Amino acid sequence: MGLLRPKVTIVGLPDTEVREAKDRVRAALQNAQFDFPNRRITVNLAPADLPKESGRFDLPIALGILAASEQIPTDNLHNYEFAGELSLSGALRPIRGALAMTYAMCANNKSIAFILPRANAAEAALVEQARIYPAESLLQVVAHFAAQCPESKLTRHTPVRQTALPRYADFSEVKGQQTARRALEVAACGSHSALLIGPPGTGKSMLASRFPGILPGMSEEEALEAAAVQSLLRGFSAAHWKVRPFRSPHHTASAVALVGGGGAVRPGEISLAHHGVLFLDELPEFDRRVLEVLREPLESGRITISRAARQADYPARFQLIAAMNPCPCGYLGHSNGKCRCTPDAISRYQGKISGPLLDRIDMQVQVAALPHADLVRQADGEPSAVIQARVERAHALQIARQGKANNALSTVEIERYCDPDPQGRELLHNAMQRLNWSARSYHRVLKVSRSIADLEREERIQRNHIAEAISYRRALKEH
Repeated sequence: MGLLRPKVTIVGLPDTEVREAKDRVRAALQNAQFDFPNRRITVNLAPADLPKESGRFDLPIALGILAASEQIPTDNLHNYEFAGELSLSGALRPIRGALAMTYAMCANNKSIAFILPRANAAEAALVEQARIYPAESLLQVVAHFAAQCPESKLTRHTPVRQTALPRYADFSEVKGQQTARRALEVAACGSHSALLIGPPGTGKSMLASRFPGILPGMSEEEALEAAAVQSLLRGFSAAHWKVRPFRSPHHTASAVALVGGGGAVRPGEISLAHHGVLFLDELPEFDRRVLEVLREPLESGRITISRAARQADYPARFQLIAAMNPCPCGYLGHSNGKCRCTPDAISRYQGKISGPLLDRIDMQVQVAALPHADLVRQADGEPSAVIQARVERAHALQIARQGKANNALSTVEIERYCDPDPQGRELLHNAMQRLNWSARSYHRVLKVSRSIADLEREERIQRNHIAEAISYRRALKEH
């Protein structure tokens, strides 16, 4: 008669992962020379209605079995939180979301001790309240609780944060394009979305790639939130601490890739760009249904993904920068006169972007083709550091006045903080009547005007600020 094989039941993991988890834990314990109890073992990952996945529960399951079978002391186990995937040899493998886990559990300034795989220690330790003890194997974890000598204890990881300023491509490399540079400076100071429109080769992508370098520096809270979301897909590198995310998905990206989802729900590009920049190049080439999913996150700063089995809520306070050609051939309005697109073709091409989405984009910026004289001369524009200094100053004014960026102002706050002078109010009223703007467009012009006034250190919005803001909503003309 053969030996009785112990039966292990894990309640709370998907069926597809239960067998793999049982095999990993059993092999790790046996290869580490521990006795695997020859009895029925039930592991309850309560609460059962909370979806769980991946091998992050391997280490706590293994320690639970060792504690229940009295192979390790249990006096100090309750003082730690555990996570880690076990290899068959008992080595600890890194997991996804280590930083998100420590960030959520240490909310409200709670100080908690964690034992994690060494590869996750650097990212998890970015949370100041988290006390991280990295380990390389199951044996090291057991020795930490069983050994009497200090040499066998795990050593707390000392967090190392980036102290140097983040490095981005510099605006000084851009030739000409003063109008576009000015518009992006306004967008950066008030967290406004912008659409760059111009012929091919005019520098739209070049301008967008340098945009993160003029944004205000990230606060500790912003940096932690952005890093926590990024850690859900892959390990977050401490070298990227306080570096603004810059996401640039290809125009063939699906709606799930953009907003998140899938069988095991994951954050999409808009959440990975949280507190950073989402750049959509060749905007009309994106599937229209894909672009429509941006409408709600642009307003709310969050995305809720609902599936039959679960619901996930991710932050998505990103700054949208998009780029497009003005017509199918791209040369509408170019001095070379090469465009032969018919008005109908131009209207169909621009109509790929729906009115409701276009209404939610604060600024439309014309990027004209450069004259030959500007192309051959050396670039001599302002460096990003000089522009960022002005942006930082204007952003500080907004935080001191209203506690948030201008783009986040509510309707009541717009009435309070964005009141133009009589001449500016009259100009805006006339523009609304002539251009047939919606209430949303009216409010967005006021918020952009407020950012322009902040850059010029003016307490009240004036007529010239309103005029400049209006010019940023008229790059796409009717044909």
